[in-house]
Formats: sequence, structure tokens, C-alpha cells
Amino acid sequence: MTPNRDTHLELAFAVPGNLANLTGGYKYDRRLIQGLRNAGWSVKQLRLGDSFPQPTSRDMQDAAHQLATVNKEHPLIIDGLALGAFDQVVMEAIQAPVVALIHHPLAKESGLSNSQRARFLNSERENLKQVSHILAPSPHTANVLVRDYDIDAAQITIARPGTDFQTKSQNKDKPPLILSVGIQVPRKGHDILLKALSRIDHLSWKAVIAGGAYDQDHASALERLVTDLGLSDRVTLAGQVSEERLSDLYARASIFALATRYEGYGIVFDEAMAYGLPIVSCTTGAVSETVAKGAGVLVQPEDPSLFADALAKILRDEQYRTEMASASKRAGKSLPKWRETTEAVDTILKSIVSKQAVQS
Repeated sequence: MTPNRDTHLELAFAVPGNLANLTGGYKYDRRLIQGLRNAGWSVKQLRLGDSFPQPTSRDMQDAAHQLATVNKEHPLIIDGLALGAFDQVVMEAIQAPVVALIHHPLAKESGLSNSQRARFLNSERENLKQVSHILAPSPHTANVLVRDYDIDAAQITIARPGTDFQTKSQNKDKPPLILSVGIQVPRKGHDILLKALSRIDHLSWKAVIAGGAYDQDHASALERLVTDLGLSDRVTLAGQVSEERLSDLYARASIFALATRYEGYGIVFDEAMAYGLPIVSCTTGAVSETVAKGAGVLVQPEDPSLFADALAKILRDEQYRTEMASASKRAGKSLPKWRETTEAVDTILKSIVSKQAVQS
């Protein structure tokens, strides 16, 4: 996209925590900020507190202060990890037109108590009523917002994440490396994956789970589970890794596996297809519409036995694995690019600026 240097376009982008975090949501935010700057926008990044989506009083007050300073004529993109948890004091302090970026609704997170889920559902629903527009990464998430949050579909733009197709040489590990990528929280289903791996310990493989320990209690439970299942010599809980290390892991892997309990999109599936990896995951959330036909095997969530069977078939049958890898690679070549993501968002932002100018 060619920057329009004749027009001065400004916006603010509010993200909780460290933008450098290696999750799909943060990667989306980073690439979108980069793309919008390349398109001629002056983007002011606002860093909100690390405690979202369970904010401390201090982080809530800080968010209200920062967001209140945004010029009422400039669009304000707010990551849903924070927006869904705002109280009304924060929303009332905002003067700028808000664009909500909903990677997946907070109320869809796994491991929540009934009261927490109800609280998030209520706060997200109320806060989304007050925004100018909503960005969703997938048709699935858009449909959830319409169905469960009473959002008008016309108020939502689907801006699918882009993908960088990989052409680097890939030297596969022996024994085959099974790679899983996702932060250590219950929703990612790493516990299910570990139980599945324990069922195929008679086969030859190694596994790496890459992703930061976002939920420390759950991360500790995963470490204990690795030991209890006798997988310490075969499974590495790598924690958060650099982008360079992650790229190396994708290139060395033979299978991508994520036993997720829910995904609003799942950038990691696109990344796996960009590297031509066979995928094993679950029929939940947006996974079925994200993983290309022939590129993956999807089983019911919460079932280690079915997950193990899918992994075993790919490990045992080299021809089957090769056919899946070819389908995955073909799909990876046809995925949208980040330029297309930026163009979709750029159009919405310029429309908002035009409306603001008319109202002024």
C-alpha cells in the first residue's frame, strides 16, 4: 500500500501489556501498527497495564487517564483484551471514536468461573455498544459477536490476519518434531496434548511447546504433568521464544499440534501452513474455517485418545504425512497477506475520520 503523504492521518492504538509478546493477538497488533504507519498513518501506541483482562484499580485508572487524552477527532483502536474489561468510568472518559479489535471475546476464555464469565459477558456487551466500529479476525468471531453480543453485523469488519509464506530451507528433525505454539493457559489445551503424547510413547518423536507462562499456576501444573506422565526426556516446555527461534522450530518440525479448547482465529495455524506442516487440532471455534482441507486432522476437544490417534497415524504413515504437508503448503501460498489486512482497516479508519470531519 502506498502511503498518502498529502494527508496527515493520526490515530491511537491501545494495547495492554508488552506489544513484543509472542502471541497471535500481539503479533496481529504489531503487524497492523506497522502496516498503518506504512500507509501514512501517524500511530501513537498507548501501553495499558499488564494486569488486563483482570485489571488492578491502578491499571484501570491509568487506562482511563491515557484514553481520555486521545484527540476526539482521531480514531482510537483498543485491543479487546483490555476493552472487554473496562468499567464505565473508563468508557465515559473516552472522547475519541473507538474501534474495538476483538481477537476473541474474553467470556470465551477457558477456566473462568461462572461469575467471571458472566461479568466479562456483561462488560464486553455494554462496552461494545459504545464503539464506532469493530474489527474481527474471522467470520466465526464476527458471528459470535452478532449472536451473543447483539452487535449489528454492519458494524463489524472482518480483517483476517496476514501471513508471510516461508521459502527458507527446512531441515526436519529426526526423530520427528511435534511442535505446539500457544501461551500456557487452559484454553490452549497443552494438558490434553501432553496426555495424548503419553499414549504414543511407543512411537519415535520429540515435542516442543512454545509459549509464555501467562497463567503461572497452569504453567506449573503443566510442568508437573510432564514429569508425572514420564515425558521429561521427550517434551520441552520452551516458554516464550524469540521470533528467530520460533521460525527455526517451525522449519524443523514435521507436525503442528494444538489441542485448543477454543480459538477466535488462530494465527499459528496460518503459520503452520506457511511452513507446509500437517496439523492436528480440534473442531472448536474458528479452527475448522482456518485449517485448510487436507492440511489437518481435527478431532473433538478434550479428548486425548482421539488426539493421540490422529498424531499416531501421521507419524506412522509417511505417504499420508507427505500428502498432508503438500496440501498445507498449497494452502499457505494462497493465504492473505498483511497488506490486505491493513487495507481493510485503513478503509474503516478513513471512513471514521471523514465522519468526524463532517460532524465538526
